[in-house]
Amino acid sequence: GLRPKDIDILIVNCSLFNPTPSMTAMIVNKFKLRSNVQSYNLSGMGCSAGVISINLAKDLLQHHKNCNAVVVSTENITQNFYLGTQKSMLIPNMLFRVGGAAILLSNKRKDFWRAKYQLLHVVRTHKGADDAAYNCVFQQEDPDGVVGVRLDKSLMAIAGEALKVNITTLGPLVLPISEQLKFFYNLVLRKCFKVKMKAYIPDFKKAFDHFCIHAGGRGVIDALQDNLKLTDKLVRPSRQALFHYGNTSSASIWYELAWSEHEGEVQYGDRIWQIAFGSGFKCNSAVWQALRPNNTPHEAWANP
Repeated sequence: GLRPKDIDILIVNCSLFNPTPSMTAMIVNKFKLRSNVQSYNLSGMGCSAGVISINLAKDLLQHHKNCNAVVVSTENITQNFYLGTQKSMLIPNMLFRVGGAAILLSNKRKDFWRAKYQLLHVVRTHKGADDAAYNCVFQQEDPDGVVGVRLDKSLMAIAGEALKVNITTLGPLVLPISEQLKFFYNLVLRKCFKVKMKAYIPDFKKAFDHFCIHAGGRGVIDALQDNLKLTDKLVRPSRQALFHYGNTSSASIWYELAWSEHEGEVQYGDRIWQIAFGSGFKCNSAVWQALRPNNTPHEAWANP
C-alpha cells in the first residue's frame, strides 16, 4: 500500500459544499500529507466533475514524472437542502444523496503490474455558451428568498444535444472503422445531399463492454439506453447505483464501476465508458481499459 507521504497530487471535486479551509486542506491535515503536495479543489462543476478531475490528473501526470495522484469525488447536500415550496427546486431533495469515491492514479512504471485500469481517452463537452444550457441547472433564490437548485424542464433535451456533440468527438477514437463509415455516409447524405433521414447513431456496444452512465435519474438512464440501444444488462450498474444510493453526483460513475467489479463482470481487456452530465451544461466521457480481471468485493455493495 501507499503511505500519505507518497501522494504527490491531490484533487478534490465537490460542487455545492465549499468550506474554508478547503476540502483538500482538510485531507492534507487529516492524513498529514507532504507540504509540497500539489492540491486542487474543484467546485461548482456539477455531476460531471469526476471526469474533469480525472482529466486534470491526467494532464498533471503527463507533466510530472513518477508521481501518484489521488482524486476524491464527493458531494455533500446537507447544507444545500432546499426548504422552500418551488416544485422545480424540490426535485434535488428527492434525488440527490451524499456519496464519495477516491481514485489513485500513477505514472510510475513499477505500478503497471498492479494497476487495474489504463486511462485511454477523456472527452469533454461544454455547452455553457448557450443561454438555455447555462440556465437549465441553476442555484438561485426562490421568491421567498430560500436558496436551492432549480432543474429546468428543458434539461433532458439539452443533455441530449450535449451527448451528440460528445459522441461525435469520442466516436472516431473508439469505434471500429465499419461504424465510422456508416456514420460518415449518413452525415454526407444529410448535410451534402439534403436527404431527409434520421441521424445514424453508432453502435457503441461494439466499442465498449461496460457502460457507467451517470445515475442522474431514471429519465437520464432510460434516455441513454434508448438512444444508444443498450441492453438492460448494460445499464444495470447505473440502475443499481440509483436504486441503492440515489444520485451521488460525481461519485455515481465510480459506484457503478465498483458494482461491476463486485459482480465479477470486468475481465482483462474490457473497455469501460464512463459518461456524466453536469451543470453548465457539460457532458464528459472517460474511457478505461481493464489490465486484469477485476472481481474485487466492495464494501459499498456487500450490503447496500
